Amino acid sequence: MLVVMKFGGSSVADLEKIKHVAKRCIKKWREGNQVVVVLSAMGKTTDRLLAQAGEISKMPSRREMDMLLATGEQVSVSLMAMTMIQMGVTAISLNAWQVPMHTTSVYQNAKLKRVDAERITKELDSNKIVVVTGFQGINKYDDVTTLGRGGSDTTAVALAAALNADLCEIYTDVDGVYTADPRIVPDARKMPEVTYEEMLEFASLGAKVLHSRCVEMARRYNVNLVVKSSMSEEEGTIVKETTKMEKMLISGVAVDKNIAKIAVSGMKDNPESTFRLLNLMAKNGVNIDVMIQSLEKDGTKTLTFTVARPDMMMTLDLLKKNSDVIGNANVGCEEDVAKVSVVGAGVSSNPGVAAKMFEALSNAGINTDMVTTSEIRITAVIKESEAEIAMRAVHDRFASEWE
Repeated sequence: MLVVMKFGGSSVADLEKIKHVAKRCIKKWREGNQVVVVLSAMGKTTDRLLAQAGEISKMPSRREMDMLLATGEQVSVSLMAMTMIQMGVTAISLNAWQVPMHTTSVYQNAKLKRVDAERITKELDSNKIVVVTGFQGINKYDDVTTLGRGGSDTTAVALAAALNADLCEIYTDVDGVYTADPRIVPDARKMPEVTYEEMLEFASLGAKVLHSRCVEMARRYNVNLVVKSSMSEEEGTIVKETTKMEKMLISGVAVDKNIAKIAVSGMKDNPESTFRLLNLMAKNGVNIDVMIQSLEKDGTKTLTFTVARPDMMMTLDLLKKNSDVIGNANVGCEEDVAKVSVVGAGVSSNPGVAAKMFEALSNAGINTDMVTTSEIRITAVIKESEAEIAMRAVHDRFASEWE
């Protein structure tokens, strides 16, 4: 059996933890499996590198940022391979360009185009454990690119798909997918299984278990995906096409505090103005999430939307430099915001879900700003300072669903 095992930064934060992960991977290899290991940077390495770059420039070159951030994973994979070799097994570390893993040229948020698996297959056939850098790739200019925060999950699933792996295991500091973040909601329950669709919503709404693009890719290529703990042997959560839990009202609650709200007011009230603004964002790789358009008394309109907080400065800069797109509109931003969401197959079929969610928020004294819905989720934008209170309140309101 061929298994891809991915470990996040907290799982390889120091040499002792690297040894622990190495033993776990070697055990899997000695059971007769071919093993590919994907690693993130050690601990808070990426945050430290970001802080150092921030001391130099508030808006450093995105290409140079990728060159900088990609060094973190190179350190972790080389130390892991050394550890495994010291433990008496054959192992080799590979950077993304050595695989190679080809991406688009959107620095800091590149997308994988294809993976050439020949090198890895050759090393596996030589009975080696192959340790690969997550989070990164190489573009058509032979520049290093990165896949965005959490991109190591996407690397693992892409390798699993390219290698036709039997299983892709994502190891985190929690032992599966929970109905809410167990660090915020102590009585959150672990789900034995969850659908790709629900997991995709959880990932896009701030649940830090899996990267959203990794879930999309797993669904597209039907990769067998399991979320497990790196610190225990407990069964994890299986992510699959259909589950026995689909008839539940909701599957869980998610909160995302890593967002910013941007309002563009005074725009001309015509279809072209909205298109031009959204097209500008799309061409520059800015992903817009919650969006509301409102008509003002003076005949202009306001477009209010949320973006990931790391994209806020770039978005504001784009709007400033492209004043021809928005005309004489005014641009404002707000950082003290968060999203709270309920996710589940029962959202579209049960009109009581929204009422229960907003009842919980009302009872907690939490006001909502923007609201958006889909077939399987309801999201409200609230104050960031109230995010954890909101998660606990909403989770408590739906707790009977998981009993």
